This record gives sequence, C-alpha cells and structure tokens, in this order.
Amino acid sequence: LRREGLYSSLLTYWRRERADGILEALTPRKRGPKSQRNPLEEENQKLRRQNARLSEDLRKAHIIIDVQKKVAAL
Repeated sequence: LRREGLYSSLLTYWRRERADGILEALTPRKRGPKSQRNPLEEENQKLRRQNARLSEDLRKAHIIIDVQKKVAAL
C-alpha cells in the first residue's frame, strides 16, 4: 500500500470515520427488492423486435424480387 501512497495511519483514520458514520458512502447498504417485470411489457418488447426483424426480411425479399425481375427482363 505504501507504493500507492496509502499508509496504515490513513487507513485507521478512514476506518474510524466509517465507524462514526461520517463516511456514509462507505457503509454497506442493504439492496432493495428487484422490480417486478410487467409480463405485458416483456411481450410488447418481444413483438416489437419480431416485427422489426420481419420488416427487414420483407425489405430484403422485395429487393431480391426486383433484381430477379430485372435479370429476367434481360
């Protein structure tokens, strides 16, 4: 720790401040409960992703069909 400029006196000072409650950011906190996911929101997101994927597939299919029409016209 000395290589980094941290000495034992500084560590004991920080520990004392933490014990006294001065350093509130260093005190361990109990985590709250996880938020409940809305199943409708999850399904909505899933359907939006599926819709975007299918729209992209349809766009690619239209491009392929247009190219095939042009090749067949030659």
